[in-house]
Amino acid sequence: MLDKIEDALKKAGLTREWDKYPTQALQMAKLYYDRESLRARNLFDTPGEPQHDFPADPPPEALRARMPDGSWNDLSDPAMGMAGSRFGRNFPLDGLEAEQPPRLFTPSPRVVARELLQRDVFKPATTLNTLAAAWIQFENHNWFFHGRGEPDDLIEVPLAADDPWPEHPMTIRRTPELARPEGMRCPVFRNEETHWWDASQVYGSGDDKQAAMRTFEDGKLQIGADRRLLENSEYAGIDHTGMFQNYWTGVSLLHTLFTLEHNALCDALKKAYPDLGDQRLFELGWLAISALIAKIHLVEWTPGILSHPATAWGLVNTWWGLTGEEAYQRFGNARPVNSDFISGQAGGKHDHFGVPFQFTEEFVSVYRMHALIPDEWKFYSLKTGDMIKEVEFTEIQGKYTRGFMDEFSMPDLFYSFGVQHPGAICLKNYPKTLMNFERIDGELTDLATLDVVRDRERGVPRYTKFRKGLRMPVPKTFGDITSNKQWARQMQEVYDNKIDDVDPIVGMYAEDIIPGQGFSDTATRIFLLMAARRVNSDRFLTTDMRPEVYTQVGYDWVQKTTMTDILLRHYPELAPALSGVANPFGPWNAVR
Repeated sequence: MLDKIEDALKKAGLTREWDKYPTQALQMAKLYYDRESLRARNLFDTPGEPQHDFPADPPPEALRARMPDGSWNDLSDPAMGMAGSRFGRNFPLDGLEAEQPPRLFTPSPRVVARELLQRDVFKPATTLNTLAAAWIQFENHNWFFHGRGEPDDLIEVPLAADDPWPEHPMTIRRTPELARPEGMRCPVFRNEETHWWDASQVYGSGDDKQAAMRTFEDGKLQIGADRRLLENSEYAGIDHTGMFQNYWTGVSLLHTLFTLEHNALCDALKKAYPDLGDQRLFELGWLAISALIAKIHLVEWTPGILSHPATAWGLVNTWWGLTGEEAYQRFGNARPVNSDFISGQAGGKHDHFGVPFQFTEEFVSVYRMHALIPDEWKFYSLKTGDMIKEVEFTEIQGKYTRGFMDEFSMPDLFYSFGVQHPGAICLKNYPKTLMNFERIDGELTDLATLDVVRDRERGVPRYTKFRKGLRMPVPKTFGDITSNKQWARQMQEVYDNKIDDVDPIVGMYAEDIIPGQGFSDTATRIFLLMAARRVNSDRFLTTDMRPEVYTQVGYDWVQKTTMTDILLRHYPELAPALSGVANPFGPWNAVR
């Protein structure tokens, strides 16, 4: 069917890229067609998942609530998307191959990082605030984690003799890989987190992790008397929470905020339904808060960074549908009609589009957005607007996180994030502090080099092949990638004039950005495919997203609450800074 449509479009001369059409309606129509094409042609299951011995029938609790390990979301395939299950792919498996030396090191990933990615001067994203930068890592804590790998199973990256890195060669832990079937070249990896949009970053993936978060009283999560998270007992200086890799002040703020929001919802549920016990209150709180986080991501964060009218409208209406949020309100906070197009995917049809739901390695790749992080940070008084302290990112992350945060009130911290800009996602803007980054276990890492190596190691296609696989125009020269002549010349030098060697992160960072978009159109195609899929495939965001499952209080909490509501519920002092601000991930009012 798609082939016939494409032939007709070609005959009519309608083959241009979506942003080149003259009206928003035509742009949205092209994006809708592109998404359907991607669904049909760019979803691929991978083999290698461990076998699970599930009973024939789901446990009773799986019918009403999420399971801690992500199992039983799909009642016909209980292992789908659970913690420990495999990543999928967006390209045919027979064309993907894990790169090996010397290809793995061609050109040197360290040279790529230092010459093309490393920040020369800070380039701000002026339509956003740094809470937007913290948000995406907060979300990534939920979505994917490949595991740390064994300390003795290393990739040795050759370095130039004059490279200042403290060890030669640079060593990187190899990503733990699942066994491949005989003759298969495409590597297959396991997600340590669940694949579902279930807020596992707050609640933990698995029974033991989740139990460690709970008070087992009135459904609530643990939090201190000072309304801050408890301290992690294993790693000093960071919080006790569901996911704490690469921890820093920004994600701590959001982990704290949604722990407070969960407990506030449990109070409301307890008041409305006094006969409910601890376990049921916890289940309902978890169900609603995870859906609320998904909604905020779709209707507030993503339109903040992809603010072109066509993409912003499409993303918001992934949740609300063609008729928008006002129609829900007119129908008593309910779906106006039983149609995903009119009423949105949330609460609509449960559909995997022919492929079991899983995050893909290419999805992980396009979320390499470390450029959002500034190297220098300023912290202010909410009361006076005066700057209190200026620090480098190193001083607000890892083992320094809690000590730094204890110097400030939470409203001051949130305000400081609200009035500062993150970095733009482009070449020459990768934070220097992340290229000399100390993990919580003390291991030193250059994250820019690591990003390049991970794509190559995991068989993510290089940039030109990536675009070809998405049926996008493929650049023939470095000047076709970017209009920035200096960047084009430097890429040409680093890649020895071999355009097919350009790494996906470099090509996507170099692309000319469509006005209103916060990152490359290449990355946007993967989001276009995967954003709605994460809703459509999740039973608790589709067929079971209804008052009968969530309770009326829980359902209304999801549909009526915004990010601004949450901030003001727990930190009402922020009201002057947020007054009149259309999107809380955009710049806040400066207090004077």
